[in-house]
Amino acid sequence: MSLKQYLRQKFADPNQLSLLDLLPGVKVDTEPPRSTVPELPIPAGHKRLRLDDHTLDYRLLRSKRRTIGFLIDDEGLRVTAPRWVTVAEIELTITEKRAWIFKKINEQRDRSVRRLQPPMEWRDGARLPYLGTDIVVRIADAANIGIRFDEQARELHVSLPSSATEQQLKDRVQGWLQTEAKRVFAERLEIYASKLGVAFKGFALSSASTQWGSCTADGRIRLNWRLMHFALPNIDYVVAHELSHLREMNHGPQFWATVQSLLPEFETARKTLRDHEMANLPVF
Repeated sequence: MSLKQYLRQKFADPNQLSLLDLLPGVKVDTEPPRSTVPELPIPAGHKRLRLDDHTLDYRLLRSKRRTIGFLIDDEGLRVTAPRWVTVAEIELTITEKRAWIFKKINEQRDRSVRRLQPPMEWRDGARLPYLGTDIVVRIADAANIGIRFDEQARELHVSLPSSATEQQLKDRVQGWLQTEAKRVFAERLEIYASKLGVAFKGFALSSASTQWGSCTADGRIRLNWRLMHFALPNIDYVVAHELSHLREMNHGPQFWATVQSLLPEFETARKTLRDHEMANLPVF
């Protein structure tokens, strides 16, 4: 039996097999590799938790609520928990939900980046989102005010006097978008009301800063004209959502089943609208 075989037999414990490294020609490295990247200090008012290869800083707030709640904002993760829940229990819950938490943090970071993008410049050649794609604004110097959309060239031609201001250009474009919104929304409402077998009493445009649409109990629907910046499937989702309230005036399971019966892939559109804040749309 060779010396190496003897040592393997005698020291079967893997932690003791390091004695084999004492044999000639075998290099010993007893110190584990150390990271050369310095760790950032923990922000004031935060706690730090290591999750796999990641480090997560979070804020902990105590409240009278009965469950642990999570909120992702520009400052990262905020955890709200009852006073009787221990930090160990809180961090166990964070660990269990880490995939969801990191996903939401990344989505929030993407939204923050979009907010930092420069605002639209209202000039000849400006690009304006319309039904999911960009169209180009073309300005012509003319005594008479007019506006025309060239669908083939994807250009919006706006005629204005040379003395016109930037706000006048914005007003013309906004007026055109709202006219288009009335036309498109009326078409989509009729299509989906017929599919669902419901009747609405009328609809109007909305300029709400936090809502894409609303529906009253008596069947009056309001739709935000800024939906015209998005592709048709996203508009259809809001239309189907509000019409479904004529069946279910709530957001319970039956309501969402109704929406899904109209739009099986509604979750994709719902996520798109959630991810695109109105503050990131062109300012008129």
